[in-house]
Amino acid sequence: MRRTRRWFSAFFVSIAAVAAGGWFLQQGAAAQEAQSSGARLLTEVQRLISERYVEPIPEAELQRMAIDGMLRELGDPHTVFIDSEETDDLELTTTGNYGGLGIRIQRVGDWITVMGILPGTPAEREGMLTGDRIYAVEGESAEGWTAEQAVQRLRGLAGDPVSLSVLRPGTPEPIRLSIVREQIHVEPVVAYSLGQGIGFVRLEQFSANARTELASAIADLQRDGARGLILDLRTNPGGLLDEGVAVSDLFLPRNAVIVETRSRLPDQNFVFRAPTEEQFSDLPIVVLVNRFSASASEIVAGALQDHDRAVVLGEATFGKGSVQTLYQLPGGHHLKLTTAGWYTPSGRSISRLRDVNGRPIEDEPGAEAAEADEADEAADAAEESADPEIFRTEAGRPVFGGGGIEPDESITDTLTTREQEFARVLSQGALTLNQLAVQFAARWNREHPGLEADFTVTPAMRAAFRDLLASEGVEVDPDLYGDVEGLVDRYIAAQLANSAFGETERLRRFQAGDAVVARAMELLREAETPQELLGLIDEGGKAAGAEAAAVGRTADVPAGADGN
Repeated sequence: MRRTRRWFSAFFVSIAAVAAGGWFLQQGAAAQEAQSSGARLLTEVQRLISERYVEPIPEAELQRMAIDGMLRELGDPHTVFIDSEETDDLELTTTGNYGGLGIRIQRVGDWITVMGILPGTPAEREGMLTGDRIYAVEGESAEGWTAEQAVQRLRGLAGDPVSLSVLRPGTPEPIRLSIVREQIHVEPVVAYSLGQGIGFVRLEQFSANARTELASAIADLQRDGARGLILDLRTNPGGLLDEGVAVSDLFLPRNAVIVETRSRLPDQNFVFRAPTEEQFSDLPIVVLVNRFSASASEIVAGALQDHDRAVVLGEATFGKGSVQTLYQLPGGHHLKLTTAGWYTPSGRSISRLRDVNGRPIEDEPGAEAAEADEADEAADAAEESADPEIFRTEAGRPVFGGGGIEPDESITDTLTTREQEFARVLSQGALTLNQLAVQFAARWNREHPGLEADFTVTPAMRAAFRDLLASEGVEVDPDLYGDVEGLVDRYIAAQLANSAFGETERLRRFQAGDAVVARAMELLREAETPQELLGLIDEGGKAAGAEAAAVGRTADVPAGADGN
């Protein structure tokens, strides 16, 4: 009897399996039929256009148009088709050299936007600014370009010039520039002491060996007496994921969650944890970010904030919280496809908030007033439709989801209204303050050798700079020039130091007028431990920081945009 039951059970299971299999086969056939129907439809449309459209269009061009249309409708600037001719630009040289301008770019809306200017590069010397939008290259409009297309056109042989036009906030007409390409080598870490026991480290990008160089720089600063650290990730667009995780690992205990990826693909759902013990556990840290800090920068800032390991100062970050996978296609082509999203240890999405229509809410650098109004309306609509989700750090502090990393204390280093007016006067002659300061410094140090390391800007230097303005055909009202003398001194001092002593001294001089760095130093002077540092970030601390930032700075235009 027991054998009969077993046989009956097996028979019943077999019948069920066959029935289910038939159902699955039917469903599979229906799906295949739908897919086949869609493919036939696409093929028929392409055939009709190819055979009967008023103007002949090559088959290859029609196919590319179909691909571009599909990707455009996704609304994801990070998902792109890479033509076989563009393959050489797939792998950016993270440790080597290339012929380029020295800029970091990101597509924002329909425009390629400059996310950062590498120091000592042609772009910096010719006055390109963070926030510039690439309007045209060699007379060809850049509207709608992908980052890959922009890289292909901007890179080239060292020594070859490239002409381009940029759109700039506050400037009504495109600014024309001609820049000679150079071999670009990126030094990922710049470090020095600010005095008073505070070390400053700027991480330019998350390239190979970023962790090693960063750890070495911090150790050197500690040996020189640093008891607090400012980690500057402003305008850092990211880089290698492994290095982002490795940098976070320096400041977190073993096995602490750093970032998580979530995907439809099971093999891309992964939790990245700190693989080693923390190296600088007693060091209070302030992390600086801005709206051009993206990707790996956001991973580091989010991890340290969620674990209450650092105070984050500055502006909300860019919100580039997606993972791209590169797929090889026939004919040597590739598809870079967004396949997952990044989430901080508390569960916050790094991707920027989207409006009620699913479009990203973007603060586009250089957008016209109408575009800014539309962005504000979209942001208001999003706020009305849903309150931001609240998450909690390891210590229970509230942090908000919705995209990017919101700083613990918002503060920006901005230009005054009069400084903006001065910048507009210069831009009418296609000039920038940084560009003029570079010219001035080279001439002054050539004619006045032996500049002392502790120099100050003198009346003679200011007069010589006014002469340079006049020689360039720039007429500045004396009252206006008097109102911006402090800003002019800042740029003159930075470029004189750069010309005479190198990049580190340039950065040190320029940071001397940086309101965000000043606030970070104020916090670190008061904190002996990481716990004390976090304790300073309360309503009173925020009010004090906001007041300090407001001194002499009223307009919302990044000062660092002009060559910082």
